[in-house]
Amino acid sequence: MNARVLVVEDNKDLLELFSRQLQILGFQVSVAKNGVEALAAALTDHPDVILMDIEMPGMNGLETVSRIRANPETRRIPVMAITGWAFRNSRQTYMASGFNDYIAKPFTHKELLPAIAQLLRDSENKSEASSMIAAAKARPD
Repeated sequence: MNARVLVVEDNKDLLELFSRQLQILGFQVSVAKNGVEALAAALTDHPDVILMDIEMPGMNGLETVSRIRANPETRRIPVMAITGWAFRNSRQTYMASGFNDYIAKPFTHKELLPAIAQLLRDSENKSEASSMIAAAKARPD
């Protein structure tokens, strides 16, 4: 079974790009364009991992991850911040806000796959993580 990834991104072009790349890499992908949609999708789609933009209109990524962590049905889902706002202490800031990890835009599949694999390993989905790492090593740049 392929890992299920929820991509939360308000930029239509980036949402389409991320979704296509993840599908090509073998993920089952669902999408949300904002925090409200992300909360609903987290409950209905049961993703293994959520990739979430930080800067979104309405409910931003920080508020959305806070609500995900507050809900007993979604609190254990690993959430990775995907952001263009990467500074020296970004990792600590995002981790303290409830994210499991972060990756700065722009990124490649060679950066994204190991990060997702680590989240899956940490969430006890070890078999999926192992196959992802093998796939990442086999794909050309």
